[in-house]
Amino acid sequence: MVNAILFGVTAALQPNTTDLTIYNGGFALVKEQRSFTLKSGIQEVAVEDVAQMIEANSVAIKGISAPGSFSVLEQNYQYDLISPLAILNKAVGSEITFTRILPNGQKERLTGRLMSSPTSMVSNEDGGQNFTWNGMVIQTSDGKVILNPTGEIEVNSIPNGLISKPTLVWLLEAATAGMQTVELSYLTQGVNWKSDYVVSLDAAGKFADVKGWVTLTNNCGTSFNVKTLKLLAGDVQRVQQPGRGGSGGFGAPMNAAAKNEFSEESFADYHLYTLGRPTTVKNKEIKQVSLLEGFKVPFTKRLVVDPMKYYTGYRPSEGEVGTGIIKPTIQLQMVNSKANNMGMPLPAGTVKVYQTDSSGSLQLLGEDRIDHTPKDEKVTLTVGRAFDISVERKRTDFKWYTVNNTRHGMTEMFEVELRNRKETTETVTLIERFWGEFSIKNPSMEPKKLDSNTYEFSVTLKPNEVKKVTFTVETRW
Repeated sequence: MVNAILFGVTAALQPNTTDLTIYNGGFALVKEQRSFTLKSGIQEVAVEDVAQMIEANSVAIKGISAPGSFSVLEQNYQYDLISPLAILNKAVGSEITFTRILPNGQKERLTGRLMSSPTSMVSNEDGGQNFTWNGMVIQTSDGKVILNPTGEIEVNSIPNGLISKPTLVWLLEAATAGMQTVELSYLTQGVNWKSDYVVSLDAAGKFADVKGWVTLTNNCGTSFNVKTLKLLAGDVQRVQQPGRGGSGGFGAPMNAAAKNEFSEESFADYHLYTLGRPTTVKNKEIKQVSLLEGFKVPFTKRLVVDPMKYYTGYRPSEGEVGTGIIKPTIQLQMVNSKANNMGMPLPAGTVKVYQTDSSGSLQLLGEDRIDHTPKDEKVTLTVGRAFDISVERKRTDFKWYTVNNTRHGMTEMFEVELRNRKETTETVTLIERFWGEFSIKNPSMEPKKLDSNTYEFSVTLKPNEVKKVTFTVETRW
């Protein structure tokens, strides 16, 4: 039904179909087909039930059943919605009836002119608007002025300019009369999606079942009966407006979670996930839809000690960093490949990792967040820190290297003690990082060079074994 103020304006019917594409950036593209009954000549056409958070400058309309049979002269987005405050603001200067209860319990009806509403909008010097909270003022027919009365207010009619729903109104010029099917598209804020994953490791920590979910959140102000729902994964750039988230062998490969769930395709430099069935996306609703499943996915565990990870560009001096007791981080790794029963590009999201204990119950190991991950790439999850393995890093010697009483570098000696207090053999990966012109001298075990500044020591510790890694670093400039 068209709003009262739009009486006489042609109303569009409810959408024939709605396609919805939701982006990671908290917005969505709405594309609908609607039907109008047009007259020949110039007329206004209104569409209600559009999103309240619509981006008005993104609206587009085109003819489907008879392309080119009408032209758009004007496009208006009206959002001055009916509310008690809005009615009172627009009723200032008009006659109202006020009913209040006197101290003796009797009711008194007053008729007068509304001089000030509870809210008054004033303009700033720069043309913007600011709300100044004023009290209500009523002047009765006998000249009395009543300030801030409390009670029930009656107005004779809804003031012009207020509508019950946000409404798009077009001024169209049609060449011929008759029913027209048009395509309406627009962007709206307030709609978002994210992915969440559950990884369930077996008791040995070698294989896991992976389950992916899509969580949709709709706060745009309207509901959608969606024929085709698409999710675009990737970082779409937009202009920011000022002031304006066990045993070996292979299992079944990763699939869409069930028939008629999401399928994936590459689109431009992004990835597009399409739901294979209609759905509803209601306003003020959080909906979860199954995205993918993978079974018996191989995982490997790493215990990593990286004491200089956060000191990029550090220049050695008398002060020490990266020394003391360090607990190794626990990392779980998998390769997102078809050979490993995966192979679908993974949208960014939070991963919760569980493992089966000796009684067969699942226990939470930890959680991490992954970025958008293409197929065949490695996924590394940091889930916590090891309890029974301790690493102690010491700098045992430090000497400046001087030439003509000028410092041109230093020599440092390091000792890293690794202690395994578990009843099982464990391997600890020790990562050492250096900067400038450096050289490693006399290492107690040969490190692996990862890049120009990074070396890796792989230390295998038997149950209750203690080992030391020592090395000297000469840095010059």
